[in-house]
Amino acid sequence: MIGTLRSAAAIALILIASLPMALWQIIALKSNGRLDDGRIPRLWHRMAVRLLGIRIHVRGAPSKKRPLLIASNHISWSDIMVLGSLDEVHFIAKAEVATWPIFGTLARLQRSVFVERQARRKSGEQATEIARRMSDGDPMVLFAEGTTGDGNTLLPFKSTLFGAAQMALSEGGSETVSIQPVAIAYTRLQGLPMERRHRPHAAWIGDLDLMPHLLRLLREGAMDVEVHFGEPITFTPGDDRKKLAREVERQVRDMFAAVLRNPA
Repeated sequence: MIGTLRSAAAIALILIASLPMALWQIIALKSNGRLDDGRIPRLWHRMAVRLLGIRIHVRGAPSKKRPLLIASNHISWSDIMVLGSLDEVHFIAKAEVATWPIFGTLARLQRSVFVERQARRKSGEQATEIARRMSDGDPMVLFAEGTTGDGNTLLPFKSTLFGAAQMALSEGGSETVSIQPVAIAYTRLQGLPMERRHRPHAAWIGDLDLMPHLLRLLREGAMDVEVHFGEPITFTPGDDRKKLAREVERQVRDMFAAVLRNPA
C-alpha cells in the first residue's frame, strides 16, 4: 500500500513539474540561443532521479573537451535520467523513442538525435547529424551496445555511429575529437548489495513494457547506481573507428567489472 502511494505521488509530482519546465524549454529552443536550452533538462533529470529514489555515486567527471562523444553501456531507461542529471548532455536515441507518450516529447525537447539502427542506408546521414551537433559543441551520449543489457554483462559495442567522430573531424573542421568511456552499474537496492540474480531488477530489456517497469521501481524504491567516467580518448584523422570502438569497449568493460567487484 505504501509503495503504491509513493508511486502515485512521485508520478503526480513529475507530471505537475514537467508542464512548466516543458513550456520554458520550448521558449528556450525558440530563442535562437539567447536562452540556455540545456539547463532545464538537467534540472528535470535531477528531479526525476530524486523522486524515483535513485542515488547516484560518481567517479570522475564529464569531460569539458569539445567536440565530445560520450560512449556508455546501457541497462535501463533510467540511464538517461542518471546521465542527464550530471551534465547538460544530449542523447542518441533509437527512432522508436520519438513515438513514446511523454518520454518521446521529453526526448525531443532535449534535442535528442533519433537513429534507425537497422537502416544501414541511413547510417551515414545519421552519423552526419551527430557529427554536426558535436561540432556545434553539444556533448552527445552514445549507448554503444545498441540495446540494453541485463546489468551483469556488457554486450559488444557497435562501431557504426563512432563514424560520427570521423565526420566531426572531416566536416566540422576539428583537429581532434574526444571520446569519453563511461560505465553505468546498478549496485544496491534499498541499501543492500545487488547480487547477480538481483541486478536484472534494474534492467529494462528488449520489448518489456515501460510503465510496469517504472511502477515496479517506484514501489520498491531506493536504488543505487554508480557512474564511472574514464579519461577521454583523443581521436584524430586517420584513426580507425573499429579499433576505437574496441578500445572504448575494453575500458568500459574494465570499469564496469571493477564496480561490480567492489561497489561503493
